[in-house]
Amino acid sequence: MILLLLGLLVGVGLGVLLLRALMDLLERPVFLRTNYRGAPISTAAGLVIVLAVVCLTAMLSVLAALNIRLPDGVITSCELTALAVAGFGLLGLLDDLAQDAGASGYRGHVKSVFSGKLTAGSLKMIAGPAFALVLVLPLQQNSVLWLLVDGAIIALAANLANLFDRAPGRVTKFSCFCLAGLVLACGATALLADTMQLQSFTGLLGLCVAVGAACGMLPAEMKERVMLGDTGANPLGAAIGLAVVLTQEAPVRLGVVVALLFMNLLSEKVSFSAVIERVGPLRAVDQLGRMPREP
Repeated sequence: MILLLLGLLVGVGLGVLLLRALMDLLERPVFLRTNYRGAPISTAAGLVIVLAVVCLTAMLSVLAALNIRLPDGVITSCELTALAVAGFGLLGLLDDLAQDAGASGYRGHVKSVFSGKLTAGSLKMIAGPAFALVLVLPLQQNSVLWLLVDGAIIALAANLANLFDRAPGRVTKFSCFCLAGLVLACGATALLADTMQLQSFTGLLGLCVAVGAACGMLPAEMKERVMLGDTGANPLGAAIGLAVVLTQEAPVRLGVVVALLFMNLLSEKVSFSAVIERVGPLRAVDQLGRMPREP
């Protein structure tokens, strides 16, 4: 638990420092958008999450190369998370900068593929699952079924997080709740197995750093100076999915992939934003810290 808290705090610190260092870049015209208030806002601030995880992983790799002993599973968790956020961050950045109009949702992206006009969104729909399969291949070399299940968890989680990125701070809060749930799940599993060991939690370290970096940017996001964009939402979701793959047993992963598939398909018919607005507790959490809407 102390290791996870340390990862979270390091992530927060890196998020604050990297956002400050990148603000001049993010304020260039190519990154500027107009928000619902008609004010300019920097998109693709999720680059900070990618850089935070990759930089920390690089430092840990150097320590490992120097034969400095690290807890079992730390390098694996951080290396795979770094690959996940880098790959899905690249796809998200392309989507943020391309500004495709018209095609949205699974139906829109499928239509664009069959029409022979590949949009950034449809490219992400194809490349995301492919990248997820490559990512989990070292973990599931002897089972096609679990290769597909684990790859689907990562790809569907990445897309689901993007579906929640419709308001300032929402996807960061969503990620915090997911992290808390995974910590509780790992703790419960360890207690039932009567083996509360560090290895039970190390698979969450990469996710802790990613969520910490997002939390480090949360004040700027809530003040509507920046937005994570697909560049941040997709990596956060992918990191959550990867953490599930690294820490949960087969029955749980099967349940998660079914739930993720259901939520992704449901989004074609139901607006998650509308549901959040109608449910009081969800609305209160969603609006916590956000700037008041103009009358």
